[in-house]
Amino acid sequence: MSTVDADVIVVGAGPAGSATAFYLARAGYDVLLLEKTRFPREKVCGDGLTPRAVRQLLNMGIDIDAPGWIRNKGLRVVGGGLRFELDWPQLERFPDFGLVRTRQDFDEIMAANAVKNGARLMEGTTVTGPVLDDRSGHIVGVTTKDGREYRGRVVVAADGNSTRLALGMGLHKREDRPMGVAVRTYFESPRHDDDYLETWLELRDGDTLLPGYGWVFGVGDGTANVGLGLLNTSAQFKNIDYRDLLRRWCRSMPEEWGFTEENMTGPIRGAALPMAFNRQPHYTRGLVLVGDSGGSINPFNGEGIAYAMETGEIAAEIIAKALKGTTPAQRERILRTYPQVLKDAYGGYFTLGRWFVEAIGKPGVMSVGTRHGLPHPRLMRFALKLLGNLTDRRGDASDMIINALSKVAPPA
Repeated sequence: MSTVDADVIVVGAGPAGSATAFYLARAGYDVLLLEKTRFPREKVCGDGLTPRAVRQLLNMGIDIDAPGWIRNKGLRVVGGGLRFELDWPQLERFPDFGLVRTRQDFDEIMAANAVKNGARLMEGTTVTGPVLDDRSGHIVGVTTKDGREYRGRVVVAADGNSTRLALGMGLHKREDRPMGVAVRTYFESPRHDDDYLETWLELRDGDTLLPGYGWVFGVGDGTANVGLGLLNTSAQFKNIDYRDLLRRWCRSMPEEWGFTEENMTGPIRGAALPMAFNRQPHYTRGLVLVGDSGGSINPFNGEGIAYAMETGEIAAEIIAKALKGTTPAQRERILRTYPQVLKDAYGGYFTLGRWFVEAIGKPGVMSVGTRHGLPHPRLMRFALKLLGNLTDRRGDASDMIINALSKVAPPA
């Protein structure tokens, strides 16, 4: 086998991997970013970016004023016979707008930004497993489908929900964590240009109200991303044909929106949403987990891109500290702090999210919440902050309540 060495090998050039590579390369480290596909490539996603994700893009110097980025003012909520608009909150820590950008080129933009800052990207490189040190059992590199071997001082798993690296290191999913499923497609539609992300809170399979929501996110190019997100906390989860459910839901929409088979610009695709740190620990024997590989999806709303980028930044900071003039033993001690740093940052909040999804999976809870919560604007503004994890550290009363609850809840 031929060998290519780097300080850090990052497997997967999605938002998590590219963010990790960006921050490490900017700090002066030699980073090898391995991506199994070739750009541009498609990913199943709603394509909507909350202010939390926008903050990360701005921090990385992504030009969000370039063509193709569509801004939105907030969230339009439909349910309980009501329809109303909630603007994104005015906060010090986050911008007051969201974005839409298809994953068809979003991930390519992220990877190109990492390369611009010094990372080396290899596309069409499928990682098949870890290379382990015979004595310590630590990962020292990866093997690829074409028979090559790449070695690094630290390896980062950013290869998504079905991560081969984490599985190769014996890290399996936790069954006590919620899992979601997202299905989506694109339609040519007059709904392509909208100032708000639109969510529908009443998804039904016959007479059964399901835990989840539907969405209509205008892409701005003549098409709209239309999809459903569902949770595995209901008894019906395993028996639902999600693609058929999306078709039926679309047929119930106003005819003038054009959500018909004839206007569909691509097939219905689905993906699993690993939530609330469903794979742990996030560091073991030289391997660091970021993004979906560690289940870093918000269980409240299914948002993953913001947390992918944030965990990438956190991981990069700790890896950089661990690699800077340390002995192997010192490096190991620093890397072992990463799981606790993640738990301190998100653990309590993700636990609140787990309780939330367990509650709405029970018959009647979703119905009662929709019927009695939606008519109260102040309560819905609080819910927008809670579900979007959008608070200031010293903000108003709602910020203080959410922050306090996240602090006292046991970490996920």
